[in-house]
Amino acid sequence: MASINASFLSNTKVRENSILKNVYLWMSAGLTLTAVVSYLVASSRYLMNLFFSSTFSFLFLFIIQIGIVMYLSTRIEKMSSTSAVLSFAAYSIVTGVTLSVIVYAYSTIVLSRAFFTTALLFGGMSFYGMVKKKNLDGIGHYLIMGLWGIIVASLINLFFKSSGLYYLMSYLGVLIFLGLTAWDTQKIKRMNDSYGASMNEETYIKLSIIGALMLYLDFINIFLFLLRIFGRSNK
Repeated sequence: MASINASFLSNTKVRENSILKNVYLWMSAGLTLTAVVSYLVASSRYLMNLFFSSTFSFLFLFIIQIGIVMYLSTRIEKMSSTSAVLSFAAYSIVTGVTLSVIVYAYSTIVLSRAFFTTALLFGGMSFYGMVKKKNLDGIGHYLIMGLWGIIVASLINLFFKSSGLYYLMSYLGVLIFLGLTAWDTQKIKRMNDSYGASMNEETYIKLSIIGALMLYLDFINIFLFLLRIFGRSNK
């Protein structure tokens, strides 16, 4: 069995298809965990009060989210595959807690519409990134610049409270993260290629996890921007 695994891991092309499959499975597991936690917290008055009774509580959760992402992104090569899996699960849970406010605030119709639209758009762009031969790095750098532009504009709009700018940023946000979805899918393929025939099972799992995190973040952000758009009809 070990020789079969070694043979499989040394075949870059076969391994690529398997890694992409694993990435989507881990991403789906993370999204499911996030959805379950969001629903459970939003359904409990005690938990809502516990996590959102003060600005400090929400800020603390946000800092934990950022910390886990940074930890996974910068330490993935040095940590064990078990630590990578647990960190991804922890991030999915914390994100579920923070998103419970949204589950609580929006109607089921709006949430469903945003989710299924996100799934369709995400799937299409990820497939495009998977089959696209041209390197998308040039476009990716502009997308990152656009993302920073949205962040800055959002901070400015906290003072001006312009609904027009709010929805403009929402549409731009969807477009930017759709582009990032294609770019990140292509990056996962290149990350696999960079190991050549020297990948082991531990690295295989860790690459699947970091790829899942990248696409998970794209999916969540597309979903949140679409919620802002569809949320106009929220009651």
